Amino acid sequence: MKLLKVIARVLEYPTEELQTSKDALIAVVLEDGRLPRKNKEQLLRCIDQVCDGDLLDIQENYVGTFDKGRATSLLLFEHVHGESRDRGQAMVDLMEEYRTNGLEIDARELPDYLPLFLEYLSTRPWEEIRNWLEDIHHILGLLGERLYQRESLYHVLMDSLLVLSGRQANRQELAQIVASEERDDTPEALDKVWEEEMVKFVDDQGSSCATGGVVGQRRRELEQTQTIHLSDQLMTDATPRQAGGA
Repeated sequence: MKLLKVIARVLEYPTEELQTSKDALIAVVLEDGRLPRKNKEQLLRCIDQVCDGDLLDIQENYVGTFDKGRATSLLLFEHVHGESRDRGQAMVDLMEEYRTNGLEIDARELPDYLPLFLEYLSTRPWEEIRNWLEDIHHILGLLGERLYQRESLYHVLMDSLLVLSGRQANRQELAQIVASEERDDTPEALDKVWEEEMVKFVDDQGSSCATGGVVGQRRRELEQTQTIHLSDQLMTDATPRQAGGA
């Protein structure tokens, strides 16, 4: 399903390659037959914003949106298991799911990174795609509401995934939940997390733990963006955007 590849691409760290792919991304959205017109229009506006803006500004906005605090993390299991051991087992299970279906990922990649997960789903049958998205619909709903309340256009990507999942979010309930949460992306909250991470930075043997928690998350995601790309098929099959599209 090419639409999932597009959403995965837009959710990655913005690059010049992404911006030059704008026409191909738009063509896939216009050709999709499952997403309602309203969601298509929102998705196209998001693509326009990410692809037409100053790249450095877009990158700064991305980091501010997804890398400050855990509330908007693109690591799925972080929203379910946090830093507990259960998260490790969940990632092992997901890795096995990938391998069983022919996807081998680089050792640097975290299997619960949402763009990678969507890239994998794009290769699966529709019913399987819908079942997986339904399984994580509660995460998508909260992510979408948090992004919406932070006035980030990225929230439309989560809205589109929710539509594809077939589940309707209770927006009033989600809004109340998010409004009651303490923001974790403020300077004070980030300072507190940094202090906590520094305590864990060196383990009992004195070895570095720099890839754990928030300290290493940006580095992990930057590494991931080097290996997650749109397939050549997507780029060659797509047709230019028609004037006055959806």
